Amino acid sequence: MTVIGVGVLLVFVVGPLLLAAGAFRTHTAAVMPGGEARRDWHLTACSALLYTLAFNLTFFLQELFLVLPKALTPGLHPILYHNNHTWSGDSPRVALLQGSGALTIFVSGVVCTVLARRGGFRSRTAQLFLVWMAYCGLFESLPQVVVGTVVPQNDVGMALRYLGLGAPARTAAALGALMLMPAAAWQLTADFLGLATVPAQTATARARLRFIFQVVTVPALAGIALIVPYRVPRETIEVLAVPAVVSVLGTIWIQACAWRRLPQPPRAGPRESLRWPLGAAVALLLLFQLILRRGIAF
Repeated sequence: MTVIGVGVLLVFVVGPLLLAAGAFRTHTAAVMPGGEARRDWHLTACSALLYTLAFNLTFFLQELFLVLPKALTPGLHPILYHNNHTWSGDSPRVALLQGSGALTIFVSGVVCTVLARRGGFRSRTAQLFLVWMAYCGLFESLPQVVVGTVVPQNDVGMALRYLGLGAPARTAAALGALMLMPAAAWQLTADFLGLATVPAQTATARARLRFIFQVVTVPALAGIALIVPYRVPRETIEVLAVPAVVSVLGTIWIQACAWRRLPQPPRAGPRESLRWPLGAAVALLLLFQLILRRGIAF
């Protein structure tokens, strides 16, 4: 546990601080000819809605794939909710099945990352949503591995112990997950910067830091409050802590990486639509609270 604690401190405090400190040693104040790009709060609002949508869809995907394997297992009778699941009955494999949700969203994050790299979307709104789905898939799953090594009741922790992994193997799994998170953030930084439409938005280290703050950091922090209505009623730690952890762990690295990441060529496209992200977010909230909140038995 001490090794994991040190790893968490290095990865989420020391590492981002050291990387971000380099920004102050460079000429971040330099501005390209023609001035800096203006702040686009329309893009920030769109990104916040898309992050809220991606977070809740990813979390629901996790719960769905915690339920489906149980529904196919004799002796288990699961119930799916908007933010959780329960089951009755028993099976010798139930502990192993508790790892299926995190595995599913990790795969979802990897697939969305690959698709985001391929691009090809005409709409920047769709591209931004795909990148947020990649972010949520990775940063909702990898921290569970770290927590699962020290909390046996955690879903992934139950699966790790079912597999017979001893303390050294669980520690190695946690450290591997910790190392994957900065690597994922480095990749996602490029994907977010690729949403720039004019060279001024990413031409200098200062411009990239500002663009990421506008498109990633502010939307993720605002998303914590926007996500709460989708998660109630539930324990306070689940309502607030989970969105806060997912939002902060990735964005501190993405913000720190921004000044070092070389920008992709700006892509022209229509202005981001607020209409469908807002409509989709409201529709999902109604689905969660009016239908899934009651529970669906499988």
